[in-house]
Amino acid sequence: MHLPNFRLSNVPVAAALSLLCAAGAFASQQALAQTARPIDPGTSVTARPLDTAPSDAPAAQNPDDALKAEFVQRQKVLDRRTEENNYSYGVKQHDCYSKFFVNHCLDNARNEMREVRQQIRQQQLALDDEQRAERAKQRDEQTAIKRAQYEAEAPQRAANEKASQQSYEDKQRQNALAAAQRDAEAPQRAANQAAYDRKQADYQKKLDDARARGVQDAQEREQKAQRYEQKQQEAAQHRAEVDARQKEAARKAQEKAQQQEQERQEQLKLQQQQQQQGK
Repeated sequence: MHLPNFRLSNVPVAAALSLLCAAGAFASQQALAQTARPIDPGTSVTARPLDTAPSDAPAAQNPDDALKAEFVQRQKVLDRRTEENNYSYGVKQHDCYSKFFVNHCLDNARNEMREVRQQIRQQQLALDDEQRAERAKQRDEQTAIKRAQYEAEAPQRAANEKASQQSYEDKQRQNALAAAQRDAEAPQRAANQAAYDRKQADYQKKLDDARARGVQDAQEREQKAQRYEQKQQEAAQHRAEVDARQKEAARKAQEKAQQQEQERQEQLKLQQQQQQQGK
């Protein structure tokens, strides 16, 4: 992309910023223009070379899709013209600062920019009106289709409603019969309930008795275990006492035997002494 050799040092800051923005817009416009020829400012139709065809256009397109694509293309054209107008205005602003009547030149550039902007604005409003009209048309068509479909389905809806009403009435009759049968069976149900309650009461009594017997049996088992433990302790104590008495008796018997043996020894000694004296 080739841009004029701007001398920004001679341009006010605001004009320089506007010029830079316009330059960026021009770069975007140049990128978009690579696949299409420049747009005539006086028309909203894109000009393309005769030997090229849009790569995104299908062979057979729906009229509604084609119209939407046309709206999109026209909007792109208007956006591109806006970018071109802003860029052109920035260039003219820059050129005005090199002329003698700067303010007069700036006013003319601003007026030209505003005139082109007004043209674009008129075409934008026309495009918006067409799009709104197309959307309203599509809504009307959808409404008409839905209305026709609703009317076409009217017999089926009536049949469904009649069947639903018949089903509702049948259910009401069945509910009435069931209610009458329940009322007729009420005494029998009451008797059955009373018998069931008695059985439950008997079962609960038996269950309570079994639990009470279980508690009593557990207490008796505990008492028996305590008595057994006490007897075991008493038996052990008795055995210990018997062992002690037996040990004591054995000790006394041993002492007595030792004493008797000692006495016997002493008698023998005494007899021996007497025999020696008799000789």
